[in-house]
Amino acid sequence: MGINLVKGQKIDLTKGRSSLSSVMVGLGWDPVEKKKSGGFLGGLLGGGSGGGAAVDCDASVLLLDEKGKLVSKQHVIYFGNKTSQDGSVVHSGDNLTGDGDGDDEVINVNLSAISPSVHRLVFVVNIYQAKQRKQDFGLIQNAFIRLVDNGTKEELVHYNLSESYAGKTSLIPGELYRNGSDWKFSAVGEGTLDLDIGSIANKYL
Repeated sequence: MGINLVKGQKIDLTKGRSSLSSVMVGLGWDPVEKKKSGGFLGGLLGGGSGGGAAVDCDASVLLLDEKGKLVSKQHVIYFGNKTSQDGSVVHSGDNLTGDGDGDDEVINVNLSAISPSVHRLVFVVNIYQAKQRKQDFGLIQNAFIRLVDNGTKEELVHYNLSESYAGKTSLIPGELYRNGSDWKFSAVGEGTLDLDIGSIANKYL
Protein backbone atom coordinates (compact mmCIF):
# COMPACT_ATOMS: atom_id res chain seq x y z
CA MET A 1 0.00 0.00 0.00
CA GLY A 2 1.43 3.32 -1.02
CA ILE A 3 1.69 6.44 1.06
CA ASN A 4 -1.49 8.48 0.92
CA LEU A 5 -0.72 12.10 0.23
CA VAL A 6 -2.72 15.24 0.86
CA LYS A 7 -2.76 18.37 -1.23
CA GLY A 8 0.56 20.20 -1.11
CA GLN A 9 2.49 17.27 0.30
CA LYS A 10 5.83 16.32 -1.24
CA ILE A 11 7.71 13.06 -1.01
CA ASP A 12 11.14 11.77 -1.98
CA LEU A 13 10.80 8.94 -4.46
CA THR A 14 14.36 7.84 -5.14
CA LYS A 15 16.15 8.92 -1.96
CA GLY A 16 16.90 5.72 -0.07
CA ARG A 17 15.40 3.69 -2.89
CA SER A 18 18.32 3.30 -5.29
CA SER A 19 16.69 0.47 -7.22
CA LEU A 20 13.81 2.67 -8.39
CA SER A 21 14.36 3.55 -12.03
CA SER A 22 10.92 3.48 -13.63
CA VAL A 23 7.42 4.38 -12.43
CA MET A 24 3.92 3.88 -13.72
CA VAL A 25 1.81 6.98 -13.21
CA GLY A 26 -1.82 5.96 -13.06
CA LEU A 27 -4.61 8.52 -13.28
CA GLY A 28 -8.21 7.65 -12.60
CA TRP A 29 -11.64 9.21 -12.32
CA ASP A 30 -15.28 8.23 -12.43
CA PRO A 31 -18.29 10.00 -13.88
CA VAL A 32 -20.74 11.16 -11.24
CA GLU A 33 -23.59 8.69 -11.26
CA LYS A 34 -26.71 10.12 -12.79
CA LYS A 35 -29.90 9.88 -10.85
CA LYS A 36 -32.48 7.75 -12.57
CA SER A 37 -35.07 10.45 -12.28
CA GLY A 38 -34.50 14.03 -11.29
CA GLY A 39 -38.17 14.86 -11.65
CA PHE A 40 -39.31 18.42 -12.20
CA LEU A 41 -36.91 19.91 -9.63
CA GLY A 42 -34.02 17.83 -10.96
CA GLY A 43 -34.52 19.37 -14.38
CA LEU A 44 -34.59 22.87 -12.92
CA LEU A 45 -31.49 22.28 -10.80
CA GLY A 46 -29.21 21.08 -13.55
CA GLY A 47 -30.33 17.54 -14.18
CA GLY A 48 -29.46 18.05 -17.83
CA SER A 49 -25.92 19.31 -17.14
CA GLY A 50 -23.29 18.03 -19.52
CA GLY A 51 -25.67 17.61 -22.42
CA GLY A 52 -25.91 13.90 -21.70
CA ALA A 53 -22.57 13.13 -23.39
CA ALA A 54 -20.01 10.96 -21.63
CA VAL A 55 -17.25 12.96 -19.93
CA ASP A 56 -14.02 12.20 -21.79
CA CYS A 57 -11.00 13.09 -19.63
CA ASP A 58 -7.54 13.14 -21.19
CA ALA A 59 -4.29 12.76 -19.25
CA SER A 60 -1.15 14.52 -20.42
CA VAL A 61 2.26 15.44 -19.10
CA LEU A 62 4.40 18.51 -19.76
CA LEU A 63 8.18 18.07 -19.70
CA LEU A 64 9.74 21.30 -18.43
CA ASP A 65 13.33 22.50 -18.22
CA GLU A 66 15.11 23.78 -15.12
CA LYS A 67 13.49 27.19 -15.57
CA GLY A 68 10.04 25.64 -15.66
CA LYS A 69 9.68 26.27 -19.38
CA LEU A 70 8.33 24.08 -22.13
CA VAL A 71 11.08 23.73 -24.70
CA SER A 72 8.96 22.53 -27.63
CA LYS A 73 5.61 20.99 -28.59
CA GLN A 74 7.34 17.61 -28.60
CA HIS A 75 7.66 17.99 -24.83
CA VAL A 76 3.89 17.69 -24.44
CA ILE A 77 3.03 14.00 -24.10
CA TYR A 78 -0.64 13.18 -24.72
CA PHE A 79 -2.79 10.83 -26.80
CA GLY A 80 -1.62 12.58 -29.98
CA ASN A 81 2.08 12.42 -29.08
CA LYS A 82 2.48 9.35 -26.91
CA THR A 83 6.26 9.06 -26.59
CA SER A 84 8.87 11.65 -25.60
CA GLN A 85 11.82 12.21 -27.91
CA ASP A 86 14.19 10.40 -25.54
CA GLY A 87 11.73 7.52 -25.14
CA SER A 88 11.61 7.93 -21.36
CA VAL A 89 7.93 8.96 -21.12
CA VAL A 90 5.24 6.84 -22.78
CA HIS A 91 1.48 7.48 -22.73
CA SER A 92 -0.65 4.34 -22.88
CA GLY A 93 -3.46 5.89 -24.90
CA ASP A 94 -6.89 7.43 -24.55
CA ASN A 95 -9.75 6.19 -22.37
CA LEU A 96 -12.95 7.74 -23.64
CA THR A 97 -15.32 7.23 -20.71
CA GLY A 98 -13.56 6.72 -17.36
CA ASP A 99 -15.80 3.73 -16.72
CA GLY A 100 -14.48 0.84 -14.65
CA ASP A 101 -12.22 0.55 -11.64
CA GLY A 102 -8.53 1.33 -11.43
CA ASP A 103 -6.36 3.51 -13.63
CA ASP A 104 -8.12 5.10 -16.57
CA GLU A 105 -4.97 6.34 -18.27
CA VAL A 106 -1.36 5.38 -17.64
CA ILE A 107 1.90 7.19 -18.33
CA ASN A 108 5.13 5.25 -17.84
CA VAL A 109 8.20 7.24 -16.84
CA ASN A 110 11.71 5.81 -17.01
CA LEU A 111 13.38 8.12 -14.49
CA SER A 112 16.88 6.95 -15.33
CA ALA A 113 16.40 7.73 -19.04
CA ILE A 114 14.89 11.22 -18.81
CA SER A 115 16.94 13.79 -20.67
CA PRO A 116 19.11 15.86 -18.28
CA SER A 117 17.44 18.96 -19.73
CA VAL A 118 14.06 17.91 -18.29
CA HIS A 119 13.58 18.87 -14.63
CA ARG A 120 9.80 18.80 -14.06
CA LEU A 121 6.99 16.59 -15.31
CA VAL A 122 3.62 18.25 -14.78
CA PHE A 123 0.68 15.87 -15.06
CA VAL A 124 -2.58 17.29 -16.39
CA VAL A 125 -6.10 15.98 -16.83
CA ASN A 126 -8.52 17.96 -18.94
CA ILE A 127 -12.02 17.38 -20.26
CA TYR A 128 -12.18 16.85 -24.01
CA GLN A 129 -14.43 19.46 -25.70
CA ALA A 130 -15.47 20.79 -22.28
CA LYS A 131 -16.84 24.03 -23.73
CA GLN A 132 -18.81 22.41 -26.56
CA ARG A 133 -20.26 19.78 -24.25
CA LYS A 134 -20.76 22.21 -21.34
CA GLN A 135 -18.93 19.91 -18.97
CA ASP A 136 -16.66 20.52 -16.00
CA PHE A 137 -15.07 18.57 -13.16
CA GLY A 138 -18.29 18.84 -11.17
CA LEU A 139 -19.32 15.84 -13.30
CA ILE A 140 -16.29 13.82 -12.13
CA GLN A 141 -15.67 12.07 -8.84
CA ASN A 142 -13.02 9.83 -7.27
CA ALA A 143 -10.14 11.41 -9.19
CA PHE A 144 -6.69 10.22 -8.17
CA ILE A 145 -3.07 9.96 -9.22
CA ARG A 146 -0.77 7.19 -8.06
CA LEU A 147 2.77 6.05 -8.70
CA VAL A 148 3.84 2.42 -8.92
CA ASP A 149 7.40 1.06 -9.06
CA ASN A 150 7.52 -0.70 -12.44
CA GLY A 151 10.20 -3.07 -11.12
CA THR A 152 8.50 -4.35 -7.96
CA LYS A 153 4.89 -3.35 -8.80
CA GLU A 154 4.75 -1.70 -5.37
CA GLU A 155 2.46 1.30 -5.12
CA LEU A 156 4.63 4.14 -3.85
CA VAL A 157 2.21 7.03 -3.44
CA HIS A 158 -1.51 7.62 -3.87
CA TYR A 159 -3.25 10.98 -3.90
CA ASN A 160 -7.04 11.24 -3.92
CA LEU A 161 -8.27 14.59 -5.15
CA SER A 162 -11.08 15.05 -2.67
CA GLU A 163 -11.82 18.75 -3.20
CA SER A 164 -14.69 19.97 -5.32
CA TYR A 165 -13.51 21.04 -8.76
CA ALA A 166 -16.93 22.08 -10.03
CA GLY A 167 -16.57 24.72 -12.73
CA LYS A 168 -12.99 23.71 -13.52
CA THR A 169 -12.15 22.18 -16.90
CA SER A 170 -8.55 21.14 -16.29
CA LEU A 171 -6.77 19.61 -13.35
CA ILE A 172 -3.12 19.41 -12.35
CA PRO A 173 -3.06 16.45 -9.93
CA GLY A 174 0.67 16.29 -9.36
CA GLU A 175 4.20 16.63 -10.65
CA LEU A 176 7.54 14.87 -10.59
CA TYR A 177 10.63 17.01 -10.24
CA ARG A 178 14.36 16.71 -9.80
CA ASN A 179 15.96 17.47 -6.46
CA GLY A 180 19.67 17.16 -7.09
CA SER A 181 20.22 13.59 -8.17
CA ASP A 182 16.87 12.47 -6.73
CA TRP A 183 13.28 12.65 -7.92
CA LYS A 184 10.41 13.95 -5.79
CA PHE A 185 6.66 13.92 -6.25
CA SER A 186 4.35 16.77 -5.29
CA ALA A 187 0.57 16.42 -4.81
CA VAL A 188 -0.59 19.63 -6.50
CA GLY A 189 -4.38 19.22 -6.80
CA GLU A 190 -4.98 22.47 -8.70
CA GLY A 191 -8.02 23.06 -10.88
CA THR A 192 -7.94 25.55 -13.76
CA LEU A 193 -10.28 27.01 -16.35
CA ASP A 194 -8.14 25.99 -19.31
CA LEU A 195 -10.16 24.27 -22.00
CA ASP A 196 -7.44 22.08 -23.47
CA ILE A 197 -3.86 20.94 -23.03
CA GLY A 198 -2.69 23.55 -25.56
CA SER A 199 -3.93 26.38 -23.33
CA ILE A 200 -2.10 24.93 -20.34
CA ALA A 201 1.05 24.33 -22.34
CA ASN A 202 1.07 27.97 -23.47
CA LYS A 203 1.46 29.06 -19.84
CA TYR A 204 4.87 27.39 -19.73
CA LEU A 205 6.33 28.93 -22.91
